[in-house]
Amino acid sequence: MSESAMVCASRTITVAPGVFAAGHLGELTSVVPFELVDAVLEATGCVQQRVRMLPSRVGVYVVLAMVLFPEVGLSGVWSHLTGAMRGLPKIAVPAPSGKALRDLRRRVSVAPIRSLFEHLAGPTSWPGMPGCRYRGLRMVAIDGCSSFKAPDTSRNRAVFRIGRRRSGSDGWPGVQLLALAECGTRALLGATVTALSVGEIPAAAALWARLDASMLLLADAAFDADKVMAAIAGRQAQFLIRVNAVRKPAVLAVLPDGSFLTRIGGLRLRVIDAQISITGADGTQVTGRWRLVTTLTDHRTDPAKALVQLYHQRWEIETCFFGLRHTLTGRTVLRSGDPFGIAQEMWALACIWQILHIVMTDAAATRPGLDPDRCSVTVALAAARDSVIRAEHIAGHPDPLHGDIATAILDQPLDARRPRIAARVLKAPGSRYPKHRPADPRPARGTAIQAIDTVIAAPATPATCDRPDPALTNALRTRHPAMSHHMIYALAILHTHPGQPHQARQLARALGITGWDPLNAIGVALNTAARRGHITKCAPGTYTITTEQALTPPPNP
Repeated sequence: MSESAMVCASRTITVAPGVFAAGHLGELTSVVPFELVDAVLEATGCVQQRVRMLPSRVGVYVVLAMVLFPEVGLSGVWSHLTGAMRGLPKIAVPAPSGKALRDLRRRVSVAPIRSLFEHLAGPTSWPGMPGCRYRGLRMVAIDGCSSFKAPDTSRNRAVFRIGRRRSGSDGWPGVQLLALAECGTRALLGATVTALSVGEIPAAAALWARLDASMLLLADAAFDADKVMAAIAGRQAQFLIRVNAVRKPAVLAVLPDGSFLTRIGGLRLRVIDAQISITGADGTQVTGRWRLVTTLTDHRTDPAKALVQLYHQRWEIETCFFGLRHTLTGRTVLRSGDPFGIAQEMWALACIWQILHIVMTDAAATRPGLDPDRCSVTVALAAARDSVIRAEHIAGHPDPLHGDIATAILDQPLDARRPRIAARVLKAPGSRYPKHRPADPRPARGTAIQAIDTVIAAPATPATCDRPDPALTNALRTRHPAMSHHMIYALAILHTHPGQPHQARQLARALGITGWDPLNAIGVALNTAARRGHITKCAPGTYTITTEQALTPPPNP
């Protein structure tokens, strides 16, 4: 790499030669070196045809710096990048117009910025770093953030629909960022940028390839789907997912800690039903119920209460989104007026987040025992901005692990995280009128937690249906010779209890039927039998036998 060195007062500024001088991120350039940017531009076919005043490499750094300085326009960003170089004898700093910089953004395009993020994305934790692993498994979390707002232009509205609230429209077209993040470091392993019309599960399909056998995925109920669990298991990764209470998984075996084994979509899983009671410092008491599904089926190595406590680490991705949405963005609405610019800006945002967290994690590694979530994004961002403005250590700090940014991070660590509880409220509601909904039992302000009581609720033993009388079963088989074995036994159960309604799911459970396809088949067969008059459908998915339909078995000889 060819560079030019210039002595300014008592310090030396080292920059790329000629028109490439403005392309830098200060000390962060060591994470995104010139060679990497050039390789990304070459791979995406975005290298300039002729080297002029604003080459493509400079454009990539301008787009990244645009995220570091959200409060100014592109001309202001350029001033921050080149301010320390003005007046120096060995370099002539160009002064492009705002339109020239906008054209530079357009020429750089989205592909290089996205490709740069793909090169940077990945876990950053060091071996033994606290808060990042569970029994040797790297903890990762996945979720989506739909609170990014694009400017309300016709071009943005054509791609990103306006978000909806209970009180009406949101006012701006919404952009969704779905991310896979490492717990503890909050580094991004992958991300997708979509419109709000794309669901989280379809958007996540591109991220499953980022999982491997060394990871434990934590996810909320938005990812409660058989195909999601199958995709994760297909990557040999473990998972701990909160599922919806409407699921009624079959109980195959009850374990000593109160959890139970089941089978969902062909996977042998473990279900944990936990009743959690929280007592706040102000005397507030909140009770809730969680149902978790996991591939960690051994209750001896993975006790149910330990997994419930572990699930709290999923909140790391929520703090990740808070930093992306508020700390980095620094504004209510993104700056770009068209979908091309929005996509470029979102990928640049993800790049800067990853660059900062690479530096933060490396800094935390120099202080044994320091949890990386105590490193402040705000402090790192302020130090990085100062480094860009001063154009310091562009060629790399003499001591990379103890650079100016790392020193600032370690000098101002966050306090150890305190367990707190608070109601989820919207800081900027769409309406000044109160919502007609039940009051949230949680305190309005963050309140320290004094005690957490977790009780694992063992599944109720399902009521077993009486074994049908063999004579009744034989009589039904004679009357309905074309019916399957399962349907004969289902009819026998209904005939044993005439007038009593039975749900199709209950009958399937009594027959040992699990899985979506078999459940659907038995439901279709029962519905067909009801249409033919063999049984009576008394409610959706619910069947019974009337007195007239009841079949009395012949007496045994």
